[in-house]
Amino acid sequence: MSKNTSVTLGEHFEQIIEKSIESGRYASASEVIREGLRLVDEKEQKIKFLRDAIEAGEKSGYVKNFDPVKHLEKLNRSFGK
Repeated sequence: MSKNTSVTLGEHFEQIIEKSIESGRYASASEVIREGLRLVDEKEQKIKFLRDAIEAGEKSGYVKNFDPVKHLEKLNRSFGK
């Protein structure tokens, strides 16, 4: 269910909205704001995933005989860097 919410954006963000609408990419300020909120949600989900992965890694214990230089070299070979 939709709900109207009033916010004060300031000139900088108002200009972003105007330019986005003028470009034809968005039809309204609401569309621009919804896209921004989708991006915030996506970012928050990624952060949660990373925090969960860090926590799982910390709980898994330490790896014996880990050589970070060799590991980095292996990653670079695997990903072409």
